[in-house]
Parts: sequence; structure tokens; C-alpha cells
Amino acid sequence: MQQRTIARLWRDAVAAGRSRPAYLVEGADGWREVSWAEAAARVERLANGLLARGIRKGDAFALLARTTLEWSLVDFALGQIGAVGVAVYPISSPRDVRYLLEHSGSVGVLCEDEEQLAKVAAAREALPALRHVLTYADLPALEAEGAAFAAEHPDALDEAAAAIGEDDLFTLIYTSGTTGPPKGCMISHRNYYAMAACVDELPLYVDERDVMLLYLPLAHNFGRLMHLAGAYVGYTVAHLPDPLRVAEALPAVRPTVLPSVPRVYEKIHGVVVSTLEEASGPRRRIADWALAVGRRASALRAAGQPLPRSLALQVALADRLVYSKIKERLGGRLRTPISGGAPLAREIAEFFDAVGIRILEGYGLTECTTAATTNRPDRYRFGTVGPALPGFELRLDDDGELLIRSETVFQGYFKDPEATSEVLLEDGWLRSGDIAEIDGDGFVTITDRKKDIIVTAGGKNVAPQNLENDLKSARWVSQALVVGDRRPYVAALISLDPVEIERWARSEGIEGDAAALARHPRVRELIQGVVDEVNRERTRHEQLKRFAILPRDFTIADGEVTPTLKLKRRVVIDHFADEVEALYAEEGSTGVPQDERGDAAPVR
Repeated sequence: MQQRTIARLWRDAVAAGRSRPAYLVEGADGWREVSWAEAAARVERLANGLLARGIRKGDAFALLARTTLEWSLVDFALGQIGAVGVAVYPISSPRDVRYLLEHSGSVGVLCEDEEQLAKVAAAREALPALRHVLTYADLPALEAEGAAFAAEHPDALDEAAAAIGEDDLFTLIYTSGTTGPPKGCMISHRNYYAMAACVDELPLYVDERDVMLLYLPLAHNFGRLMHLAGAYVGYTVAHLPDPLRVAEALPAVRPTVLPSVPRVYEKIHGVVVSTLEEASGPRRRIADWALAVGRRASALRAAGQPLPRSLALQVALADRLVYSKIKERLGGRLRTPISGGAPLAREIAEFFDAVGIRILEGYGLTECTTAATTNRPDRYRFGTVGPALPGFELRLDDDGELLIRSETVFQGYFKDPEATSEVLLEDGWLRSGDIAEIDGDGFVTITDRKKDIIVTAGGKNVAPQNLENDLKSARWVSQALVVGDRRPYVAALISLDPVEIERWARSEGIEGDAAALARHPRVRELIQGVVDEVNRERTRHEQLKRFAILPRDFTIADGEVTPTLKLKRRVVIDHFADEVEALYAEEGSTGVPQDERGDAAPVR
């Protein structure tokens, strides 16, 4: 049996003789194609160049760059010689870069440009193991060295690739550090090969005819899998270094596959809903009719029922009049939008399905090499993250924590056996840290992070993530963080979406930017309505009793969210400590501010 290594995965991809492009790269004249032959030649030269520089099996080599073709090619080159790729987020601070390079013992690092190089230079004296520091500008010289090395040592690369075992370490992916210093997840060649191979048993998901727009950071396991699976499956990957340009790139690339965090779908949803609501007269009536038709059709499809002929004809008309214009915002031919990395609000998934765009939400974590469950085009359930992937076993612990067992479960945390023992059980099960439910058909619903569960002063358990997700489904809300641990009730910090709130304000004849609007009484009334709706179907102890509208959003720069937009709860609560305390200021004898309806009250 052939060893399931990334070296084998790449070589099989090259040998397949594919005629479609391997990659799309944006340049001054638009997007150009990169063939498999061109990519293969560069990977071979880069791999030989690394060998010429003395990089060998087991050496850690860091990648500090955005999502680019160069990142992917060097990653495959490292995989060819058995070196261990250490993925570093390009937004990392110099302190974080130093920590990862030092902790991993990296002997080399590839920096995208001078800006990233400066982060390394600041810590160079403290990194004695770091012998090779390169930028993208140095890659042509490295390739030239590789070509010369290959001429003198024609068998060296084949011998290096043959020496790699499937249980050898392929990469260190560091967690985002939401609760402390990042931990290095040790992921083997077999782990990632098996993860990519899952698509073999997921018909209709992706195939070699697809074009994927990839903006996700390659330092994150979700983006890393998409790039590796591109070679395994054969689809074309269009690298987009700047995630803020997704809306601009979609009509240019016209992808058929879009892996994304929910934030992109949330933003598109907000823009579409605002546009539809601003329509008037016949246009508004047509839009309302089309959405009603789509929701009826979506409900029947979700129930596995055929569409009556009359409804099918209405859907076709609605598509021509309304849905097609929404689809054009996503490039016009998107068939597999994927959502992961954070929860996707059910309302948003149902809206897109109603207009003919079925978002496939999945779930996983770095410790199981990306994914463990996913909805499929032909097997899905809104509000869930789908059933287990092929070859995965799932079960719930006594406290509801989801446990996972598969070939993709990582080898542990680098240099941290104690933390490893906390998540890896002796019989191969991985503790996910997430509380979940599994229904009779195997569909998984994640209710919250185990460590994020709020226990109020009255001993009631509340899952903050569900409340936050529902709050964010309102287009005026950008982020929400629910607090209340060991407090008398739960409350929320809410930030506004500047584009949507300013658009709403203009329609109401109110002036001011988002920061000023956060203090406006009419805006408070608007958000009061959002909170009241979120509270409507919840038990008393789950309802938000107070909320504060913040003057700014949570940001990566302030360390409040991770590069994949997950909230760092402790940091946010620390940064907005005064606002949190104000949420629990004494009001009356109970300390719980309520009006006669029992609705949440804003902090004045």
C-alpha cells in the first residue's frame, strides 16, 4: 500500500495530466491561469532549492504570508522533502511571530514582503535556530539553486519523498489562542491526506471541473485543507490575498465553490435584504412574492418532497426576475458555498436556500484536521452542521460534549503533553470542547463551547453562542457578546454594522456616523426591537435583560477577535469592563431592569 503522504498527493496530482488550470493568479491585467505543469516545475525547483540549503526531513520551516500561490507552492515543496510547515498568520504581531518561531524551533521562515520580514528581524537575535530567512523576492534565486542542485543530484528529491512516512509530522498549526498562548497542533501526513480523501465519498460536493475562490488564511486549517484538496481533487484554486476584496473578486473569478466563514454570507445577506427593502411599488411586490415562493419551495425540498408543477414554474420565473440578480453578487455560477469556522445563523441559511443558493455548513476543529461533519447538497438540515463525515465516529459524553474519533485526529500539542492528555483519550477519542446534540438521523447541532457556557448566579445554564448568533442575524448588528457568568441575569454587548446603521439612519432622516448613532435614542429603540425578538421564544433565564450598544466594533487589531473572526471573550470583556459593569448597575431592589413587558432594557 502506498504511503498516504502529502508528497504522494502532489505527485499523483501532477501525474494525472489534467488539462484545466491548477491555479488562478490576479495580476495587473486580470486573472491568469497557472497550469499543473508550471506549478509542478516550480514545486520541484523549490523543493530541490530547500535541499540545497540543507533543509531536511523533520526541520520546521515557517510560512508568514497571505493566501497566495507562493504559499501553496512552498507548502507542497516542504511536503516533498519531509520538512514541517509552520503556518503563521500574516496579521500576527512581532511578539506572536517570535513566539511561534521560537516554540516550533523553526530553522527557516518565508516572509511575503518587507513588512513581514521586519517582524522576524525584530526577534532574530533571540532565535538561534533560525538560519534561513527568505522573502518572496528571494524565491527565483531559490528556484535557480534548486535547478542546479537537481542537475548534480538527480535522485535526491525522489529519495527525500520516499523517506516520508504517513505518520511523520506534516505541519504545526497553531490555535488562535482565545484562552491563552497558542498551542501547536501536530498534524501528520496521514491526517491531512485522509481529510482530503473524504471528498471521495461526498458526491456532488466538489470535482475537478470546479473553480474555488480561496481567501481564507492558509495558516488556518480550513484554508489549508482547501488548498491541499485542490491538488487531490483537481479543481482550480484562485488565491485572493485580501479578504476585504471578496465582493470585488466574485464577479471576476465566478467561482463554483466558495469556502468561507459566516461573516461573508452575513454581509451579503445584509446588503441583499437592505436592497430588497428599499425597493418600492411593483419592484417591492415582485421581490416579496419571489421570496415567498422561494421559501415555500425550500421548505418542500428540505422535507424531501417534490415541487408541484405550478410552484416549479413560479420558482423559474422568480429566478429570472429576482434570484439571478442575487446570484450575480456571488459570481453567477456558485453551486457549493461552504460555511465553517463559526456558527451560521439558521435564518441566513434559509434565506439563501430560498433564492437557490444552498450553503453547506460544516463543523470541525484543528485537532481533527479541519472537519468532522458537514451538510451535503443532497443531505442537509438547517440549523445543524450536518452528519458525520465518512469514516468519522461521533458520540456525546455524559455532559453533552461531542467526542470525535477518526484517522484525522491529530498527534497532540507540540511540547505540551499535559494539554494533549486533556483532549486525547486512551481509546482514540478526541474531546472537542463543544456541547452538542445528535438527532436520530445523525445530524449534529452545536449548542456552544463547553468553556463558554454561562452559569448565572441563580445556577441556570445559558449558551451564549445561540443568543449571539440570533442577534447578529439582524443586519444592523455587526457583533454581539453575551455576558452573565455568576451574574443575576444575562446581558449583551452589541456593536453596529456601520454601513447598515448609517443607511437606516439616512432613511429615517437621522445624521451621524456609526459611533454617534450608537448613542441615538432611535437607534436604541431599533436594537431594542432586535433584542425583544431574540427573547421572544426563550425561557426567562435565557432572555437578555439588558444590552449596551458599543461605540466601535470588535477588531483583530485590538486582539478582540481571531483571524477567523471568533470572539476572544476574555479580551472583549476586559476591554469593555466599564460597559459590562454598567449592565449590572443596581436598578431597584432586584437589580434586574424590566419594563412592564419584561423586555430587555438598554444601558442609558
